[in-house]
Amino acid sequence: MPGERVLVTGSAGHLGEALVRLLRDGGREVVGLDLLASPFTTVTGSVTAPDTVRACLAGVGTVLHPATLHKPHVGSHGRQAFVDTNITGTLTLLEEAVAAGVESFVFTSTTSAFGRALTPAPGAPAAWITEDVTPVPRNIYGVTKTAAENLCELIHTGHGLPVVVLRTSRFFPEPDDVADIRNAYPDANVKANEYLYRRADIQDVADAHLLAMAKAPAMGFGRYIVSATTPFNPADVAELRQDAPAVVGRLFPDQEAEYQRRGWRMFGQIDRVYDNARARADLDWSPRYGFRLVLDLLKAGEDPRSPLARAIGAKGYHPVSTGPYTVR
Repeated sequence: MPGERVLVTGSAGHLGEALVRLLRDGGREVVGLDLLASPFTTVTGSVTAPDTVRACLAGVGTVLHPATLHKPHVGSHGRQAFVDTNITGTLTLLEEAVAAGVESFVFTSTTSAFGRALTPAPGAPAAWITEDVTPVPRNIYGVTKTAAENLCELIHTGHGLPVVVLRTSRFFPEPDDVADIRNAYPDANVKANEYLYRRADIQDVADAHLLAMAKAPAMGFGRYIVSATTPFNPADVAELRQDAPAVVGRLFPDQEAEYQRRGWRMFGQIDRVYDNARARADLDWSPRYGFRLVLDLLKAGEDPRSPLARAIGAKGYHPVSTGPYTVR
């Protein structure tokens, strides 16, 4: 196990808060770094400031780095801001971590890094997404997160810093960023559907980070998809693109009745499926929250979110947010 003191960047955010909560509950000393003051922020400052980062790393054995400008910021922040935070900030942390003798570094990336690889051509089967799929970023968010991943690998190769990159799928509680989906489906309906192929509960995401930080020194470098375990397999991809409800109905015969009771609908088609098998195998990760559990909780009249997700709630992304996503 790396040194007991842990630096968590973005400590006022969704995942940062989750990590600070779990680490503190586990008896670890945590330094929380964020631009925003919060009960989970120890130091208010930027990951782009070397002096601030250097001070935060004193005595730290592990860095968990979820701080980022997100996809929602594409509408409100310029490209240079993304480069500054996501690339320069990550490089600053990596270089200072090497200088400080950090034993373990976990970088939170995103499945958005796959970009255009997630959208098959018209009539093509759904994309089966593993770590072997080549990213084709579609916006500055994906470009900068992919570049930051490459910096992680570069610093590991050049300096031996153990780094694990986790490409996380959706775990935020805010409504969907696509207006047509927000207007066509209840929000809880959307999120339940997404557990089939592109969503994870924040408890499972945080658990993957804690496992990665413990395993990084022995692994050296790794890159993993972190998403709920899909019930689908590659043989389903053609039909998922044509008639997703038929596939879901075969796998979950009780789904249709529960959805009808709620006035919900399954998506007509699914265009990509995230495969988390490598993360489960290499990290010994056992995500609990998947579509089967979510459906069972819904049938029992219970909240399908983890207690951790309920405790953190929704945060938005920054003070000028309008609706779920940011605009100028």
